[in-house]
Amino acid sequence: MLQAEGFVIKQYHNAEKAIGEAEEGMPVLIMADNYPQPSTTVTDEMMQHVKKKNLKMYVEYPSSFPGLHIPNKPLSTRLERGVVSSSVFGETLKRLSILGINDCYVLPVKTDTPLIVLAKVAGLDKAEYGINDVDKYPLLLEKNNVLIATTKLSNFATGRYGPADAWKGVWSYILSKTTGRRNFKFASWPSYVTPMYGKTETLPSDAKAQSVKRGVEWFFNGRFFVHAQWKDLWLKYQGDGTNPFGPPLDQSLPNGDGSHGLLEGHASRIYHDGSQQYRYWLRADVQGEAAYALAAAGNLLRNNEYQDRAAKLIDYVFNNSNLRAEERNEKKSPSYGFIGWSVTHPYVYYGDDNARAILGVLGASAYIHTDKWNQQIVEAIMANFRTTGKFGFRGNRQEDKDLQKLGWKHYWQRDVVNPAPHYESWMWACYLWLYDKTKYRPLLEKVKNAIRMTMERYPDQWLWTNGIQQERARMTLPLAWLVRVEDTEEHRRWLDMIVTKLLENQVASGAIREELGAGDKGRYGRPRSNQEYGLHEAPLIFENGDPIADMLYTSNFAFFSLNEAAHATGNPAYKQAVEKLSDFLTRIQVKSEKYNDLDGAWFRAFEYERWEYWASNADVGWGAWSTLTGWTQSWIVATQVLTAQQQSYWDLTKKSAASAHMASVVDLMFGPGSSTKTLPAE
Repeated sequence: MLQAEGFVIKQYHNAEKAIGEAEEGMPVLIMADNYPQPSTTVTDEMMQHVKKKNLKMYVEYPSSFPGLHIPNKPLSTRLERGVVSSSVFGETLKRLSILGINDCYVLPVKTDTPLIVLAKVAGLDKAEYGINDVDKYPLLLEKNNVLIATTKLSNFATGRYGPADAWKGVWSYILSKTTGRRNFKFASWPSYVTPMYGKTETLPSDAKAQSVKRGVEWFFNGRFFVHAQWKDLWLKYQGDGTNPFGPPLDQSLPNGDGSHGLLEGHASRIYHDGSQQYRYWLRADVQGEAAYALAAAGNLLRNNEYQDRAAKLIDYVFNNSNLRAEERNEKKSPSYGFIGWSVTHPYVYYGDDNARAILGVLGASAYIHTDKWNQQIVEAIMANFRTTGKFGFRGNRQEDKDLQKLGWKHYWQRDVVNPAPHYESWMWACYLWLYDKTKYRPLLEKVKNAIRMTMERYPDQWLWTNGIQQERARMTLPLAWLVRVEDTEEHRRWLDMIVTKLLENQVASGAIREELGAGDKGRYGRPRSNQEYGLHEAPLIFENGDPIADMLYTSNFAFFSLNEAAHATGNPAYKQAVEKLSDFLTRIQVKSEKYNDLDGAWFRAFEYERWEYWASNADVGWGAWSTLTGWTQSWIVATQVLTAQQQSYWDLTKKSAASAHMASVVDLMFGPGSSTKTLPAE
């Protein structure tokens, strides 16, 4: 990198020799080749030569240095970030600026005047609560006119440190200080994980099709299809599902064919070698969503292998796992028809997760041209419906032990009100979809009531999860489909109200900026202290206006929902928003020749002004650099296919023959003859 900047380099494999042969006033950079093991010893004699020859020296991660007490073992950290603690870097890198430094091993030395410290702090680009109340360790200091790093600062490219402009500022300072080149600026900056295209780069004509292909090939690149050969490895790291993390899979391991399921993707933890932690969990929603993406891509790209894997993933959900087994497959059970949350928690039922699994299976079925799973689809929708309260709300989560104890009628008669679109709205969309196919009016009546109550409470009484934007993105889908089944002025007004507010935060590049909602209504708001950073789920932003897009909770679902709204209404503003968002997502897809398991993915976070993967990494499970084969990847890929084919999901699935099973399922679940009644018995 330095040679590319015009420097002439002499390289030595011995620090003592480098210092001994350096000429008067020369810069000497001593790097940590064996990181994370400290290996360079700087002696008194070496420092005498440095002083005598007036050498300008930078040394990183030394095992010893005169006048510094360096412990034998480095401290391994995880959530800590670099924080500028001095004014030496000037206006470009002010005091309290944050530097991302992944999987940092630090030598916990003591100094009174560090230039940069390592600390666990809250904030996006700035330590918003300061650093006085946290443990801090010097990262960069100056002693005896020598710059000393207590970690490997030169690992910025391999370790994927960010943001780039901040690290440029650090290294510009180090090089200016050691070489005498004042205000040195880098002409280029290496990175092994980049967006596929620049912000204003002209896209190739086949960019969208390539985005789909790369997006689906990522499932294979990551070896996410569980294979019988390494099934024990998956089970080891999945454990009981409470901490399903492990190292990335060996790229030499074979991919499964879908019959054993699909892993979730990556956690947000980046190791010092640039590799990324895996999530070894098998969830039902992920299987259904990924099946949809695979089937959609198979249709667009004429690839039967993709569609074959899609079918096997769906069979895994319904027939080859515990997700639709046991109580969920006993006809007299109040939980009959439910799809379990995960293979470790099959007894937990989130309506939202059931909805995405259902929609995924429906979409895949349409592309594969099969009615094979229609009965299970209807059973899953009606299992959720009969545990929906009298006002049309289910609440966030239900568990089998309660269902078995209380019975489904207890839930049917509840007066719960839950204006939380993240948890409620996509199941409403499922009810509307099934109503359109069956004209079973109880579905429509409950949905209309719940939507009305929710819209009457917008925005101040909405219960938001990680931000208000994701709630708008989720709410758009049932509102679009409500227009489909009842195209009234009021229903269009509700839809336009939400879409307009959602798109107020769409910027020129197509990115949708995140936004926090009313302070007392957020389930997971920004950290309220440094101590809260990394303790629970959290937004990617610290305050409204931060230029961050979220591909896990907002942009992915907005992409799908806005496409449905555009087709339902013909509104050109909606269509333009979809096109801009498609363009943005095409551009920010991950490109990496070094890390094959990342190539073709979408990370959760993107900072669209810097045009790089950067955000607050406060979320304990789904941080800035997490990936997800379901929520993120699948809805983006599948919607890219819809937009490429100028189609809506509603029209894609309109020929479904699911209605053939409706009467028998309703009579089974609500009692004989219920299918002919206006409302099921209270």
